[in-house]
Amino acid sequence: MAEVAIDISHFVKRYKKKIAVDRIDLSINKGEVFGLIGPDGAGKSTIMKAVAGILKFDEGTVRVFGMDIGSERNAEKIKSRLGFMPQGLGLNLYPELSVEENINFFAHLRSVPKDRLSKWKEKLLNMTRLKPFKNRKMKHLSGGMKQKLGLICTLIHEPELLILDEPTTGVDPVSREDFWEILSQLLGEKNVTALISTAYLDEAMRFNRLALMFNGKVIARGRPDEIVNGVKGSSVKVLANPQTKAMDILSRLLQKPEVVDNYIKVFVEGKDFKQATALVNDILKKNGIKVDDIYAEEPELEDVFIALLQNCHSDLPDSHSFSLSPIHLSVHSPPDEVAIEAKKITKYFGKFCAVDNVSFSVERGEIFGLLGPNGAGKTTLIKMLCGIIPPTAGNATVAGVDIHHIRDVRKRIGYMSQIFSLYRDLTVTENIKLYAGIYGLTKKETRMRLDWIIDMAGLRGHEEDLAGKLPMGIRQRLALGCALVHKPEILFLDEPTSGVDPIGRRAFWDIIFHLSREEKVTILVTTHYMMEAEHCDRLALMYAAKIIANDSPQRLKQDVAKKAGVLIKITTYKPFFSLKILRQAGFKVALYGNDIHLLTSDPQRDVEEIRSIFTENSIELKSVSEHPLSMEDVFVYDIKNLEESYAT
Repeated sequence: MAEVAIDISHFVKRYKKKIAVDRIDLSINKGEVFGLIGPDGAGKSTIMKAVAGILKFDEGTVRVFGMDIGSERNAEKIKSRLGFMPQGLGLNLYPELSVEENINFFAHLRSVPKDRLSKWKEKLLNMTRLKPFKNRKMKHLSGGMKQKLGLICTLIHEPELLILDEPTTGVDPVSREDFWEILSQLLGEKNVTALISTAYLDEAMRFNRLALMFNGKVIARGRPDEIVNGVKGSSVKVLANPQTKAMDILSRLLQKPEVVDNYIKVFVEGKDFKQATALVNDILKKNGIKVDDIYAEEPELEDVFIALLQNCHSDLPDSHSFSLSPIHLSVHSPPDEVAIEAKKITKYFGKFCAVDNVSFSVERGEIFGLLGPNGAGKTTLIKMLCGIIPPTAGNATVAGVDIHHIRDVRKRIGYMSQIFSLYRDLTVTENIKLYAGIYGLTKKETRMRLDWIIDMAGLRGHEEDLAGKLPMGIRQRLALGCALVHKPEILFLDEPTSGVDPIGRRAFWDIIFHLSREEKVTILVTTHYMMEAEHCDRLALMYAAKIIANDSPQRLKQDVAKKAGVLIKITTYKPFFSLKILRQAGFKVALYGNDIHLLTSDPQRDVEEIRSIFTENSIELKSVSEHPLSMEDVFVYDIKNLEESYAT
């Protein structure tokens, strides 16, 4: 029987009258990677802080390695065996200290002997590829580098239990891959237990077990595959025309649909592939919708999560609480004119080149995604297109206007910043009126636009609430409304849904899709959610200040499939050991929970070799299966290849 590392029983935590966590029971085994997944305010951070011994709770017991940490004395006794990394990029670090100074400081705090520190620090710096940057100040690191440094400082005293609160939020997919690679290596070597929360549902498949949380309760727990298989149903993808009408009809009758690479994707609960396909086909045809293509596939964890939430909570605030009424844009550009055109646009900050000779165009009404690792130049590029900073060389037009004519550009665009979009100490109504005033709207126009934004964002009943007190998903829709208050032709969104839960993201993207298809608003969006990248009509991939690829999600996947082959998923009872021996045999593999992923151009040959390796090492192979490539696979493959070519 497995040894229990964390045992939580009847846990309750209140903040004044609000119940943050309501009678939770959880048991986490030693050496296990356990995930907490749920929206903002679900109670994940509260549980993690209680386990770390830094938060008192009201009822229940929390035992860590067999010790009840309800008292301060016991909590202090256990802290030397724990490593806690709080939520937020580099929040446990000191910005004015260098990489090495931060590590040494945390080692001193944890009383790590100098002889042990030297060897362990060297290993961690090499694993994280931070050794060349050990003299760089923390404040000058990219988001991914900050998180890797944060992990080193959390690991420096070699804890038995790691508690990581959303360690990869706001970090690009390659840095996330690095982060998980480092973790899987260390967990395999040291038999460390890890309790990790994440906002990325695609990361959930990396956990041995997980708990899905909502409103302070656990709504499902177990292995990721158990949770997915626990809700019977099928994910249907349909190419329908007119698409927006099909979306409206399906959202009223089934789970909230989303657009993925021009297909509408909808989860049909309780139906097999044949039944689900027939149901969706019948619904659309009865309503005069033309179906060009339709098929069904296995659901993903996000589909199941949303189904579980909607089954448990029929009054979910983010599910159908907004009205997508038209905003009747006064479009200046002719319908066939490109909305955005960049020609060899370049930006230097001193000697540093942030954007290098970039050219691309975006058609009117298109959803155009800008992807790239932290520090690739995405935000700088957007700021130039918005007239916030001038280019060093090259030029661009936005809505037919030269970007040097800043006032004319700003009348035609809306901008939702990655960091600052709302005044958190103003109410919902005050924020909208403030933005209306900034854009010079009359009192009559402001009243009309205020009503539209309140309905569009599902803010009825919240008009006098402070923006800072709103749930993340609703707050982001308010920020979107403020960016739309002057009816712009082009909308720039810089990581608009970072930290937003799955239902909030779908609600947000429902609005984006409507604006694009019905209002012909052009959308340029940056995102680190690779699931969101699938919603875009076209994607430009940036690396080292340049655009290295520009095409539809489907074509980008096809291009990587030609170069790298198919994705194979290997499931075994000994994932860490299997990963180690496969790497020793020369395979480029990655660990996802209990599964090992491999890209191969010759699956038959490689699978036969893997079976032989497993037989020689007495490893039982549970299953080997082929899976379609995701945008995350594309992103990681392209960027890692470029990193290797730059390094040589």
